[in-house]
Amino acid sequence: MTAPDFDLVVIGGGAGGLVVAAGGASLGAKVALVEKHRMGGDCLWYGCVPSKSLIKSARIAHQMRHADRWAIAPAQPQIDLARVMERVAGVIHGIEPNDSPERFRGLGVDVIFGAGRFTGPDVFEVEGRRLTARHFVIATGSRPAVPPIPGLADVPFLTNETLFALREDVPHLLVIGGGPIGTEMAQAFRRLGSDVTVVDQGDGILPREDRDLALVVQRALEREGVRFHLGAKIAAVEGRKSDLRLSMRERDGTPHTVAGTHLLVAAGRLANVDGLGLDVAGVQVEHGRIVNTDLATTNPRISVIGDAAGRQQFTHVAEHHAGIVLRRAIFRMGWAKPSAVVPWCTYTEPELARVGLSETEARAQGVAHEVYRFPLEDVDRARAEGETEGLAKIVTDPRGRLLGAGIVAPHAGELVAEYALAIAHGMKAADISGTIHPYPTFSMVNRRAADQRMKEGLTPTAKTWIRRIFGLRGR
Repeated sequence: MTAPDFDLVVIGGGAGGLVVAAGGASLGAKVALVEKHRMGGDCLWYGCVPSKSLIKSARIAHQMRHADRWAIAPAQPQIDLARVMERVAGVIHGIEPNDSPERFRGLGVDVIFGAGRFTGPDVFEVEGRRLTARHFVIATGSRPAVPPIPGLADVPFLTNETLFALREDVPHLLVIGGGPIGTEMAQAFRRLGSDVTVVDQGDGILPREDRDLALVVQRALEREGVRFHLGAKIAAVEGRKSDLRLSMRERDGTPHTVAGTHLLVAAGRLANVDGLGLDVAGVQVEHGRIVNTDLATTNPRISVIGDAAGRQQFTHVAEHHAGIVLRRAIFRMGWAKPSAVVPWCTYTEPELARVGLSETEARAQGVAHEVYRFPLEDVDRARAEGETEGLAKIVTDPRGRLLGAGIVAPHAGELVAEYALAIAHGMKAADISGTIHPYPTFSMVNRRAADQRMKEGLTPTAKTWIRRIFGLRGR
């Protein structure tokens, strides 16, 4: 029997695929990496890196206008969107060498560019090459979903894959979708001087989050001038470049039309699984999703990671998946499984971050739970910085074990990591409450939320017994 050409063939050069390729090569595996476009994936070119770079410029512009909040004379920023986007491109190109084919070839990875497909359960062909391997990893990522709205295919519209190529002014941005991408870009473009209108068929923005947390973000955007049409059904889109019209029926059935110059479609994402020959490879696909059990497909030689796996579509999840698959493929650790504790963050201002079970999910699943909150306005660091909008909210079981946490605050993406660690290790609110947090920091909101669980036990009856037992004389 002929030995396979490679130990690992990785299909897709995004975040997860690059981790598998680099990790495998560093461990001594013979690795091939197949990428049909350019390495770095959505995160580098169209997602995390460009969006957060744009958000930073927008935040500076917003702070200039409102510097009087910090006793500084405000100034009207002079915004050149083309220049802002060139800065975004510069950040991308500064990071690009880390993901370059030269770097990976230097690590010993055989980098192959082209669109390939499986021609058998253990063969992948690309650019005339026939690749065989002990193990294949599908890391093909995802793409923007385009909803079937009448007229949409006939008008110019943007997605996250084309948004950052803009070099022209955007007088009025229409956004279809009130999820993380839609809300982040709505606030950023509003701060950069555009009128912005967001339309979503849901009753509120950020539908995966508890309503009380999402409302904090929504109200912040509304105060900045972002207009929302929620619970609206889009009937049609028409027009041409710089003259677009979006017709809808409002929640109460009232017809309404809004005009804009640019349209961003941010209505979810679809896994990239088409054209890979998965049927020939024995990999089952249902409703556009690769069927998998803990990243293992119906072909034992083939794993799937990241967005293509159809779960939470985040860069950090793809990288986590990569580590799991490497353990299985290299060290034969079949028991390695992906963690169910996944934190995420929406990078609006304030940020909204969550990990674990939400209050809404706990109710829907019938999980016995308690909820504790602490407002940011009672955190001294928040008062010092004039950033008091938000709260921390934790969900525990009746014995105080942490089940989930949601935070709306500056730096919420950093703050939530403490709760992610605690939940992953089965810790209780008491463990957070009993941990010294530096003062004054925003992280005190984590401790104060956990303190609420501890204070709940201090009932009048408990206080009475404490006074009696220890001979205390207060009330």
